[in-house]
Amino acid sequence: MLLEVGRILRAHGVHGEVVVRFTSDREERRTVGAVVLGPGGALTVERVRHTPGGDWVVKYAEVPDRDAAEGMHGSVLKAEAIHDPDELWVHELLGAAVVDQDGRERGTVTEVHEGSASDLLLLDTGHLVPVTFVVGKEPGRILVDTPEGLFEL
Repeated sequence: MLLEVGRILRAHGVHGEVVVRFTSDREERRTVGAVVLGPGGALTVERVRHTPGGDWVVKYAEVPDRDAAEGMHGSVLKAEAIHDPDELWVHELLGAAVVDQDGRERGTVTEVHEGSASDLLLLDTGHLVPVTFVVGKEPGRILVDTPEGLFEL
């Protein structure tokens, strides 16, 4: 399964570098030698540096010059999902049933929202569940331990 891991914002300089806003916080996506899929196929990180604004300036081996870099403006970067059993992945959360500490199914995850203190699971019932309450996962199920009253309207 391919996941969006970033987006090319613009060309940078004359040597084929681009400014990338990564949507993935996994360092594996932006280390030298990392491969992502861009509009024309595989892109291999040749060099990378962080910008003060939080984005990254990346030189991909397959992008030879500024003209090629400008042609990539707005492109989505994708990569295979990284298998890490200790992480919660959005693609695994979407469509999963949420089961509370009493074994009651509370709804199905329809969206994941970025929150200031914690990401939030939006359920098809309209409830929001902070991911900090997730205590486990099984195929198709998310196990939560929530405070009393969270699911009361």
